[in-house]
Amino acid sequence: MRNIVVMDAPSNLGLRPPAPGTVPGCYKLAGALRDNGIVSRLGALEGGVVVPPRYDRGDWQEGDGVFNARAIAAYTRTLADRIEAQVSAGRFTVVLGGDCSIQLGAALALRRLGRYGLASIDASPDFRHPGTSDRIGAAGGEELALATGRGQDDLTDLEGLRPYLRDEDVRLFGTRDAFVDDADVAELLRLGVPVTTVSGLRRTDPAGLGAATAADLAAEALDGFWVHLDADVLDPSVMPAVDSPDPDGLLPGELTALLRPLVRSPHCAGINITIYDPDLDPYGSAGTLLTDLVVAAFTTD
Repeated sequence: MRNIVVMDAPSNLGLRPPAPGTVPGCYKLAGALRDNGIVSRLGALEGGVVVPPRYDRGDWQEGDGVFNARAIAAYTRTLADRIEAQVSAGRFTVVLGGDCSIQLGAALALRRLGRYGLASIDASPDFRHPGTSDRIGAAGGEELALATGRGQDDLTDLEGLRPYLRDEDVRLFGTRDAFVDDADVAELLRLGVPVTTVSGLRRTDPAGLGAATAADLAAEALDGFWVHLDADVLDPSVMPAVDSPDPDGLLPGELTALLRPLVRSPHCAGINITIYDPDLDPYGSAGTLLTDLVVAAFTTD
C-alpha cells in the first residue's frame, strides 16, 4: 500500500442553510473523524487543513445561479493545488470534507495531471444543472454536473480545463431506487453513464462489483481514478446525521465490500468523504461508524 495522507477540506459552501440564520454543520466532519483516530488508524501522514472561505450567501436569490460561486471557485483551486501535490508525490490522498462541492477540487487537480475517472458512491447523482432542474443553487447537489462541464462557466471551466471529468469515465453507485425517474438520473442513463442503484447493488456481489469497477477504471485510456463517498449513501437507520436522510440506503457491510477493492486499487489516487454532520449526531455514534467503515476498507480483508 502506498503512503496515505489525510487532509481536511471543511467547506460547507455548497449546501443550503439547514434553517434561517444557521450554516450547515458538515464542516465539522473532519474534526469528528480525526477525534475517532482516523489518521493514526490508517497509519497516515498529516496533510493539514485547507481552510475554506466564510459561508456567506449575501443577497443571493433563487434564479441567481450557484450561491457562493466565487468562494467555491477560489477554494476549488486552492484545494486542487494541495491534492495535486500529494497525488504527484505518489501518496494516496484522503480528503475529509465538507460538502460534496469539495469533489471539484479533486476533479480539477486530476484534470491538471491527465485523464482520470470517478467512482461516486452517493445516494443521489448530484447531477442537477440548468438542463434538468430549475432549482440551481447548491453546488453540493450539482458537483457532478459541474465537473462534467454543465453549468456556469465560473465553476465548470476553471483554468480552461472543462470538463474536468468525461461522462464516459464516471461510475455511480448507491443511488436510491426512488430517484431513478428523476430527470438527472434519466439523463445520465441516456448518456450511457452506469448508475447502480441500491437494489441493483444487492442483486450482485458488492465486492465483485467494486473489483470489476476498479479494473474497468484502470483502462489504458485513463491515468487513474478517484472515489467520492457521501455518507448519505448509508441507510438512515445507521447514518441519520446527513442533510437528506433518505430511506432504503446501503448497510455498512455492503458499503465496505464495495469500497474496499476501489481504494486498494493501485490506480486509485484518493478518496473524499462528505456530508456527515456532527451537529445531527449528538452521541457521535454515526461518526464512529463512518470512521470504522473507512478504516476497515483499508485495513481489513
